[in-house]
Amino acid sequence: MTDDRRVLLLAHPGRAEARAVARKLVDALTGHGLQVRLLRDEATALGLTDVPGLELSDGGDLCAGCELVVVIGGDGTILRAAEIAHASGTPLLGVNLGHVGFLAEAEYDDVGATIEAIVERRYTAEDRLTIDVRVFQDGELVTSTFALNEASVEKAARERMLEVVVEVDGRPLSRWGCDGVVCATPTGSTAYNFSAGGPIVWPGVEALLMVPISAHALFARPLVVAPTSVLAVEVISRHASGVLWCDGRRTVDLPPGARIEVRRGAHPVRLVRLHEAPFTDRLVAKFGLPVEGWRGTSERRRRGASDA
Repeated sequence: MTDDRRVLLLAHPGRAEARAVARKLVDALTGHGLQVRLLRDEATALGLTDVPGLELSDGGDLCAGCELVVVIGGDGTILRAAEIAHASGTPLLGVNLGHVGFLAEAEYDDVGATIEAIVERRYTAEDRLTIDVRVFQDGELVTSTFALNEASVEKAARERMLEVVVEVDGRPLSRWGCDGVVCATPTGSTAYNFSAGGPIVWPGVEALLMVPISAHALFARPLVVAPTSVLAVEVISRHASGVLWCDGRRTVDLPPGARIEVRRGAHPVRLVRLHEAPFTDRLVAKFGLPVEGWRGTSERRRRGASDA
């Protein structure tokens, strides 16, 4: 192995499993000649500062010179890593310690195989569509950010409904009194979008989604639009303000009159894949879907029947 191979390791240090997995990854990767970079405070929390040759960082461009970002935790930790890696395009490899973990590629029990795949470069990276989000107030741009999963416009106060007008491609579509509106990517279709009643969209489909949350309106159905479309939500409540959440991590206060525009992101997030399993299998595994009784019609099964 050459000495110039480097990975960034990010973890949820508050979990005992994360500390154990991080130790195993760091020991194995450094043992194979790879350099491992960690944030200094995370390395301290994980109890890894005693590892010889570990590269500790206090911030800055964490992904510089890294071929991978290895993320230990649930989807929330991977979304945090997506913020760090978004600008550089460095691929993310998630080791799931959460519950569902749709964004993760490996599970807690797969750490040995994951280490081998990293060392031997037996992995691929796929681009995942993101959304660019802009917030305007009185015609002035006040905030610009991105999201991998979704941007949700939500009411700020529990007791007040949010009044919004939604727009697609520069034309008004409908006015809703609602708890909020979710604008999601196909990657985020299994997250907040799914909980709000939106459709699951396969990652290979390029599209944007808009889903109202508890809307009091005749026409308030989930929408799937072209990836070239521009979605907009205008807050028109006189007395109720809102809040914008991006990937459940970054917030922006939305006073009456605020306008939120969502379009396809200029830069995708790259997720590492170790297996060629179809997305259908991922859905079945992650949601525990019942498939007993399925016979299938694949050529492999037909050959199996004839061989028998």
